[in-house]
Amino acid sequence: MRIFVRDNNVEQALRFMKKKLQREGIFRQLRMKEAFEKPSEKRVREQAEAVRRARKATRKKLQREGLLPMPKPKPKPPGRPNPFRSTDSTAQAIDPSKGK
Repeated sequence: MRIFVRDNNVEQALRFMKKKLQREGIFRQLRMKEAFEKPSEKRVREQAEAVRRARKATRKKLQREGLLPMPKPKPKPPGRPNPFRSTDSTAQAIDPSKGK
């Protein structure tokens, strides 16, 4: 994994790295390895995870079939402007059907 530091902004690079590690589940694995987990606790945890996965799969299936409402879309947070998309009025596309 590589994290590039832009403009000597190490804080931003650290935040980005932490997000990446969390998405990949590295922190969860480290926590699991810190202490011994009894076989009975492992069995209970794995069973709970299986139940959670099954419920999620059932919920998704019912949503696709229209029996449950779809989840509300999350509002997008305001981000950085796209450098490839111009907001200039001079950069608008020309429609050939309208003529000059």
